[in-house]
Amino acid sequence: MEYTVQRLGQMAGVSTRTLRYYDEIGILRPARINSSGYRIYGQEEVDRLQQILFYRELGVSLENIKKITTSPSFDSTLALKEHREQLLVKREQLDRLIANVDKTIAAVEGSITMTDKEKFEGFKQKLIDDNEKKYGKEIRAKYGDEQVDKSNQKVKGMTEEQYAEVEKLAADVLATLAEAFATGDPAGELAQKAAHLHRQWLCYYWDSYTKEAHAGLAQMYVDDERFTAYYDKNQPGTALFLRDAIHIYTGLKK
Repeated sequence: MEYTVQRLGQMAGVSTRTLRYYDEIGILRPARINSSGYRIYGQEEVDRLQQILFYRELGVSLENIKKITTSPSFDSTLALKEHREQLLVKREQLDRLIANVDKTIAAVEGSITMTDKEKFEGFKQKLIDDNEKKYGKEIRAKYGDEQVDKSNQKVKGMTEEQYAEVEKLAADVLATLAEAFATGDPAGELAQKAAHLHRQWLCYYWDSYTKEAHAGLAQMYVDDERFTAYYDKNQPGTALFLRDAIHIYTGLKK
């Protein structure tokens, strides 16, 4: 079966502009161009588009999708199995949030009582699941299953006030870090304040704090491109700056 760009777009629920853009960036090229100049897509391209949409649904960037799907080692069957596992995790997260909403509605209507802690259970579990999906393998390899499991339990045990505070701290770290980065001095007052706020934020997750672990995590922000991308999204070089500030803060500057 073959499809024009318009028919494929209608079938897949994407715009023809999107398909043309995918062609331009080399992530999904048509099988051929017919004599009238129309893009024609075959079964292989249909399957590739399905994979692309799966990855997009899971929040993967087009740049990374291209790297994955054009790799000589790309296995479409294995990819589908991985998609299924990730979608099941996502469904579990949504089910927990839906259950939390239903329970909240019942509490508002007066048919049940709901503790403040229960109001945040779904959000805290989603936070844990998202972190596990993104960084679990690396963090567990670096710190061990026991430490990570203790951290997850600590998150689950957060009160409403603690949950609000850790969210505020995360925002304060980024805001202070942005100001500090503008000074260019990782040893300066603002940079050291950012490092201290980062320590306070960590202590909501870690069972115990050590300078060595703090400095090691800061180094991971530079070594792992996903962490680097998170901190560098507004200003390239921020992850490296934070690493230097934390190493100075801990007294473990290399």
